[in-house]
Amino acid sequence: MLEDVKKNAELKMQKSLESLKNDLAKVRTGRAHVGLLDHVMVEYYGSMVAVNQVANVNLGDSRTINVQPYEKNMIAKVEKAIRDSDLGLNPATNGDLIRVPMPMLTEERRRDLTKIVRTEGEGAKVAIRNVRRDANDALKKLVKDKAISEDDERRAQDEVQKATDKAVAEVDKMLQVKETDLMAV
Repeated sequence: MLEDVKKNAELKMQKSLESLKNDLAKVRTGRAHVGLLDHVMVEYYGSMVAVNQVANVNLGDSRTINVQPYEKNMIAKVEKAIRDSDLGLNPATNGDLIRVPMPMLTEERRRDLTKIVRTEGEGAKVAIRNVRRDANDALKKLVKDKAISEDDERRAQDEVQKATDKAVAEVDKMLQVKETDLMAV
């Protein structure tokens, strides 16, 4: 029982870290990467799907993403979806290929993106702390039900705290890397 609580808490903390990693990948730096368009949705025969499901998305060079829809009638829809996304991109169609150049980031935009990154990181830390709280509540319930001793509860809480500290340190490290990446010209 005790091990289940600890394993479950560590698993949820790992999921929070993975979620943060995915969220940080969406925050663009000055370089192009295909993961940038993963959350851009386009209408495809009445349902909303990701751009990478209706088009081939790859890098043209370090500052350009090439998007080639599988069907000709999707070119205008994909271009509009990219333009209307919150990424601030301006795609250009060249025949059946859509080129998405990455504009240079201004100093002000870099600072805004850094604030967004810090907010994402703080959300991840809150999620990790909530997992710790839930694990500690589960441990207290086990003590109340007399399934474990108070000494076992104290040791388990210490282990959960160590896992929490480790996960929060990982979040800080990820944020530091992303901020450095954003502020590099």
